[in-house]
Amino acid sequence: MSEIAATSAVAPVSFCLYSADFDAFAAALGASFERWGFAVVSDHGLDDARITTALEAAKRFFALPEAVKLRYRIRGAAGQRGYTPFGVETAKGAADFDLKEFWHVGRESCAEAGGLANVWPAEVSGFREATLWLYEALEGLGDALLEAIARRLGLERRFFAPTTHLGDSVLRLLHYPPAGFEGPNLRAAPHEDINTITLLLGAEEGGLQIRGRDGAWTPINPPPGAVVCNIGDMLQRLTNHVLPSTTHRVVNPTPKRRGAARYSTPFFLHFAPDYVIETLPSCVGPGRPNRYPTPITARGYLQERLREIRLL
Repeated sequence: MSEIAATSAVAPVSFCLYSADFDAFAAALGASFERWGFAVVSDHGLDDARITTALEAAKRFFALPEAVKLRYRIRGAAGQRGYTPFGVETAKGAADFDLKEFWHVGRESCAEAGGLANVWPAEVSGFREATLWLYEALEGLGDALLEAIARRLGLERRFFAPTTHLGDSVLRLLHYPPAGFEGPNLRAAPHEDINTITLLLGAEEGGLQIRGRDGAWTPINPPPGAVVCNIGDMLQRLTNHVLPSTTHRVVNPTPKRRGAARYSTPFFLHFAPDYVIETLPSCVGPGRPNRYPTPITARGYLQERLREIRLL
């Protein structure tokens, strides 16, 4: 196994720069993404109390008996709404399932358009309100970060706005239970995210690591309350790897922390289902041939990858 670096090398970028000096913010954020595929965003301004409320609602749900939680597993939804139990999701190419369970919240308007509908656990008061607020808050922050990414790529600032409008974005409430962790399973085996960008909150327990270009694993230890953001495979494909989708994992805890659960709330921001992911011309040139000459819709790509991780 590759060596693990002792501390994170990914320096935080303050979101205060977004308003004070947008070009400086775009430059700092873009440089972090180009180097690591990840960025840490501090001072994001999201309401800490409401974030805590959403996390507490998630914890109350995961504390319910397994038989109750399984009532909210939606057959045929590929895990994109409601509950997915422990031992199901498996990283692409991995033989062993991840040590986690999760709940997915999607866009409320999807059901109105004939798509998947959200479900809500009757046993947890305030769950719907708290998680929908977090969905909308992280989507708004994600839209702002995409503006900075567009600037870094030399595109019009609002380039991504129509590409993600009414996208397949999902908020994942994630629980890694305490366990002995004997054997080959990890809390999250090495993988890359499918979507456009991911925004991660929570994770008061450590374990997130990214694999650098030299193969070494670097822990991501963000300041309290900061958002960790990473490039997904869809954006990597669109930019012809100018922005890399970096392999990452969540390792099992040390013996002293094996009795502690880990919770986090990643928001997977997606392109609109009918958006055609076709390599940006500005990301092709001498020394950077087009890796993806055949375009694909975002929905087609999502379904392809869901099959690979055993959710579809």
